[in-house]
Amino acid sequence: MTDLSQVAAAIAIRVRSSRLERGWTLDALAARSGVSRRMLVSLEGGQTNPSIATLLRLADSLGIGLPALVQVAQAPALTVTRAGDAPTLWRGPSGGQARLLAGTKPPNVVEMWEWVLEPGESHGSDAHSAGTRELLLVLEGEVRVTASDEVALLSAGDSVTFPGDRDHAYANPAPPPGPPARFVLTVLQPGVGLD
Repeated sequence: MTDLSQVAAAIAIRVRSSRLERGWTLDALAARSGVSRRMLVSLEGGQTNPSIATLLRLADSLGIGLPALVQVAQAPALTVTRAGDAPTLWRGPSGGQARLLAGTKPPNVVEMWEWVLEPGESHGSDAHSAGTRELLLVLEGEVRVTASDEVALLSAGDSVTFPGDRDHAYANPAPPPGPPARFVLTVLQPGVGLD
């Protein structure tokens, strides 16, 4: 199982090396990403567990894609993530979690996530970069997906596609002590780093 400290160390190395490759100061990256200089110092020091939103802003600003930013180990051609080794990048207040299972490198970044939302938990996401699409398949329970002003309630076996370049959210509408909701989410973010 990948330890959070290993993920934090990988993020620290990637943020610092990507920033330095571009000749950017901490202030320059802060201005481009909207992430505070103080947070960047903590990130580059491996001393913080940033939110998914923070990681997405950094990956977009650096043009490297989220999977490359958080990947602990590099494999030449075949990248295998063993059960239990995917980094957990979000934890809900009741024990839910989101794990980044696999991803590709820029320019067309594809991410595959496994989400578990405990009863009553939700996760909201700001709009990703232009052209981003998301595909979601419910494996267990029910998931309420909101994209812009549209809402869909999905049950096990249902799927949905929606634009990820708009504000969106996922929620388990079951009240406690109801069942958890489990789903697989695929995110396509085209043209990362091509600006």
